[in-house]
Amino acid sequence: MQATFDAKAKFEGKAYDVALRVGGHGDCIYIDLCDEQWRVVEVDRDGWRIRKDSPIRFRRRKGMLELPEPTTGGSIQELRQFVNVADKDWPLVLGALIGMFRPDGPYWVVKLSAEQGSGKTTFVRVLRSLIDPNTSPTRAQTTSEKDLFIAANNSWVLSFDNVSFVGGKLSDAFCRLATGGGFSTRSLYTNDDETIIDVCRPILLNGITDVGTRSDLLDRSLVIELPPIASSNRTPESVFNRRFSETSPRILGALLDAVVVALQRLPEVEQSDTDWPRMADAAIWATAAEPGLGLPDGAFLDAYTVNREDAVRSGLESSPVFDRLIKLLAESDGGSVKLTPAQLKSKLEVGIGTKVHNWPKSPAELTNHLKRIMPSLREVGIIAKHGKSDGKRYWQLIDRNHQPSDQPSTQPQGELAKKVSKKRKQLE
Repeated sequence: MQATFDAKAKFEGKAYDVALRVGGHGDCIYIDLCDEQWRVVEVDRDGWRIRKDSPIRFRRRKGMLELPEPTTGGSIQELRQFVNVADKDWPLVLGALIGMFRPDGPYWVVKLSAEQGSGKTTFVRVLRSLIDPNTSPTRAQTTSEKDLFIAANNSWVLSFDNVSFVGGKLSDAFCRLATGGGFSTRSLYTNDDETIIDVCRPILLNGITDVGTRSDLLDRSLVIELPPIASSNRTPESVFNRRFSETSPRILGALLDAVVVALQRLPEVEQSDTDWPRMADAAIWATAAEPGLGLPDGAFLDAYTVNREDAVRSGLESSPVFDRLIKLLAESDGGSVKLTPAQLKSKLEVGIGTKVHNWPKSPAELTNHLKRIMPSLREVGIIAKHGKSDGKRYWQLIDRNHQPSDQPSTQPQGELAKKVSKKRKQLE
């Protein structure tokens, strides 16, 4: 009987798009309230409304909770009292949150770091409860790529608490999830069937230390450091939860108003002559939503530019070879070297003295590492070229800011490049 029903559904039934929590159809965005009536919020350029019928169908997974029913008349500023964030990072928080209402990626990996007791977990719970509430709003860090993609297949927002370290494979997996990618594995109880999970998801990570320092992950991240909370400013959890429960319908309504503004302004912003950074689609959406979020024009992009510079610097500082690379170029003739991977590794190891953590064990590992940090090196004025000549692989490294020590640099520099120039002089 079950096989008959399956066959009728497959060959005779009407086909519907299926989504999880957030879906798109035509020019509209649909958000599953996850209530017993199966109501959705429909958002378009004319406004938002609650409907009982939807042109797309939603899946519901274990743990998914009902969203608060949104109401009008609220302000996005009401959210500020529930999240501990510095003024400079407030546009980033709003940009990341409004981005979670897009049915298609890419999405930022939001990385929160702060000392204990700074409200990191509460921050994540509040943000998630406004778009994808769950019985387990934050989860322990996973170390399995398979488990990560299974979680992504069952939740719209992924959130991990007290993350202490993100290894290479997991870092790559987060990158694929943020910008769209798949995972495949053999189907259970079969020899040749394959199960493929192809998803794109917003991700929230929090920890005491800055985790996930590989350049490719940082390039997809918003890195937010929360300020400490004074004892006099702490609120009992029961009081906090009651206030948020009372306010969240108005906050969600204000966020939906901002989505409407984003949809209205999106064509105009897309056609602007702005030099968009990496994650351009996400940045364009956040910029389009600025008036609805109470932000002045350009506020998000200004905050994002500073955040990216800080992220690039953090990624380079975590690189085991960066300081040695700067020293090698400072001591070279004209600030340029062209060496085989083996020769470059040998040059970089001169005078190290003690073993450096994560130092490349082979020329091939050095090549892989340099390929990962090439975009970050370019941000600070170092051009890395990898090629083949006379049958041999080589690396050519050029420091565009190199000047003789008795001559000032004439190369225009941003704040990050200036800091690297200072490091160059310290190493000369």
